[in-house]
Amino acid sequence: MSEYEGMPVFFVVPDAIDDPDRVSGGNVYDQHVREGLRRSGWEVRMVLIPAGDGSMTARKLSQLPDGALILIDGLIAVRESEALTAQSSRLRIVVLAHMVADFPAEREALRAAKRIIATSGWTRSELISRDFAELHDVVVAHPGTDPAALTLGSRSGGRLLCVGVVAPHKGQDLLVRALAHFTDIDDWSCTFVGSLDAAPGFVYELTQSIHRSHLASRVTFTDVLAGSQLESAYSRADLVVVPSRNESFGMVVAEALAHGIPVVAAHVGGIPEAISSTAAGILVPPEDPWALEVVLRQWLSSPGRRTELRTAAMEARASARTWTATVAVIASTLHDVALRGTAVTA
Repeated sequence: MSEYEGMPVFFVVPDAIDDPDRVSGGNVYDQHVREGLRRSGWEVRMVLIPAGDGSMTARKLSQLPDGALILIDGLIAVRESEALTAQSSRLRIVVLAHMVADFPAEREALRAAKRIIATSGWTRSELISRDFAELHDVVVAHPGTDPAALTLGSRSGGRLLCVGVVAPHKGQDLLVRALAHFTDIDDWSCTFVGSLDAAPGFVYELTQSIHRSHLASRVTFTDVLAGSQLESAYSRADLVVVPSRNESFGMVVAEALAHGIPVVAAHVGGIPEAISSTAAGILVPPEDPWALEVVLRQWLSSPGRRTELRTAAMEARASARTWTATVAVIASTLHDVALRGTAVTA
């Protein structure tokens, strides 16, 4: 029997956690935490909070029993800091910080927690440097990856894939600006996978830029893909490009490497942690479409370079982080708070 058998935890998350039309890295992470904790023996009681309902969080927390153990998604926590502060002496609160949200009341929300679980070392460092949390109150539980089929890649290497909500912070416009200079190269295409609803104005400007650059026949938008459809997209990819302006970790990077696909990504946030020490990932300066163009041109024009990167990606695939390891860190942290409610060194 697990040491966690029957231990209750209330998991406070956005109500879109399982919405197939609102796939996000945070929701995927929360899903794995929920299922992993249950497999470990925890009694996970879900508390779903609709977006924009400021009173729901306060009402739900006030209804929980004294001393209840709470794991709350960071986006809800920083949005509803008053509710957390009001209940902090009564409940044992652990915040799951997917990112640094930069909300005005973020410090108050995080200071109300017994412990904070960050999804990257970069996020942990940011929280501490901004005085949002004490060093010993923050632990890191990196995202894992699911077992994935190996993608062998095509001869030309021309199938580029960019996964993420189509919005300014993901930097798809930077990639399009780089690709605009590739009209002299044949046999390449780029597929953008991600929601088109989050930033309609940005999507409009992006599509206009694609048409002005005569890339319409080379670029495809699929909207959100999940499950077997997303797997199919990875199975057809030669290179995954992550041009983000900010990224707390970079789950797409980890997923690509789990498939044995090389990655070109912006050197921002926690992306270097996702790439780790593998030679299968190339980091470029953020906000620099010229640097992105140089690296992509080298990829498309050099079979030898593609072979090197693919070999490194296959090696990285064998050492991919697992969700089991992620959940183990979270379970241990919750267990410690449940028993003592005090902080320990991370």
